Amino acid sequence: MKEVLLKAKPRERLGKEQAKKLRKNGIIPAVVYGLETKTLPLEVESKSFNTLVRGGLGENVILTLVLDDEKDGKKQVLIREVQRDPVRGDIVHIDFQQISLTQKITIEVPILLTGIPEGVKEGGILQHALREVKVECLPTAIPDKFEVDVSSLKIGDSLHVADIKVENVTILSDLQSSIASVVPPTIFKEAEPAVAAAEAEPEVITEKKEEKAEGEEEEKGKEAKGEKKPAEGAKAEKKPAEGAKEEKKKEGKG
Repeated sequence: MKEVLLKAKPRERLGKEQAKKLRKNGIIPAVVYGLETKTLPLEVESKSFNTLVRGGLGENVILTLVLDDEKDGKKQVLIREVQRDPVRGDIVHIDFQQISLTQKITIEVPILLTGIPEGVKEGGILQHALREVKVECLPTAIPDKFEVDVSSLKIGDSLHVADIKVENVTILSDLQSSIASVVPPTIFKEAEPAVAAAEAEPEVITEKKEEKAEGEEEEKGKEAKGEKKPAEGAKAEKKPAEGAKEEKKKEGKG
C-alpha cells in the first residue's frame, strides 16, 4: 500500500468568522474523528490538498496526516466528507476518519460498468440501478471500485450484487439488488388521424321559424275540419252608406 502524506496541524481558532479568515489565507478548516480519539479540529493547506485531489485522490484512499504538535505525529485516516462552496466550487471543509490498519471498517465502494451490452446493440436501453456497494474489510483491502462487465447482457437480462466476485471483502449490501439491466426500447404510439370530416351541426331554429312552424300546424288542423282561411289581402265588404239608402227610397216614391 502506497503511503499518501498530508501535513496538518491542530486548529486553535474556531468559529465561522475564524474559518473565513483561514480560507482567505489559503487554509482549509478540517476535523478528524474516530477510534478513541476525540474530535480534533485541524488546519490543512489548501494548495497541498488540492494537489492530491488533482492527482486522482479518491475517497477510499488511506491518508497519513502528519501533525506537527502531536506526540504521535501520524494518523491514518480516510476522507469522509469534502464540503464545497455551492457557487465557486472551492473546498470549504474536510472531515477525516481515523482508522486502524488492523481493524475492519464499513465503507461504500463505487461500481463502474464496463463494456457495451448485446441488448443495447439490438436497440435496448441500459439502466444503471446501483452505483455503490457497502462492504466490510480491513483498510488495506479496500477496493478502489468494482468493475462490472455488462457486455453479455441481452434485452431482459440483469446483473445483481451477488454477481460481484471479490476476495478479502464481505459484501453487506443486499445480494439480490440489481446493479444493471437492459430493458426493451420505449415505443411511442402515433396518435390516430383525426376524422376527415366532422358531422354537420344541426341547423339552429330561430324563434321566428318556430312560430311559423306552429302557424302551419294550426292551419293544417283547420283545413282538416273544413274551415277555410280568407285570402290574404282581401278587403272586407263595405256596408252602403246611410245617405245612399235614403236616396234610393226617394227615387222609388217619385
